[in-house]
Amino acid sequence: MSDAQTPHNQDRTLEQALTNKIIDDYFDNSESWLRAILRMCIFSLAYLDEEPVFVVECPNQAVAKRLSRKTYPFRGMVYFLTDCLNGSDRTLFCYREKGEGIWCCFDTSTSSWKTLSHLQTPTASTDS
Repeated sequence: MSDAQTPHNQDRTLEQALTNKIIDDYFDNSESWLRAILRMCIFSLAYLDEEPVFVVECPNQAVAKRLSRKTYPFRGMVYFLTDCLNGSDRTLFCYREKGEGIWCCFDTSTSSWKTLSHLQTPTASTDS
């Protein structure tokens, strides 16, 4: 999520495909307002404090705050996506402060808002 990791001009096709798949599979029976809001977001996995976290990148503060009050549907996403039985069900609902380059995130592990300058996203290796 840092500038170096996710610049605006970077292709986010993989993250958007992951987002759409999760919405289609896991939120199919949810309220239509929730599905509509989620389609504006991008889901990804990142690392914070050396632990995997499920990140919901929201387009603005209003969306992040609304989703931060609806955390139950996101529990267990890290387990499912990583097959990590020792992982946590930690989710971050984040939005970017305009002009500051800082991410404001609601952390479900502490039920509080925090600011982050970056998250470590895993990098894909290629067999060349």
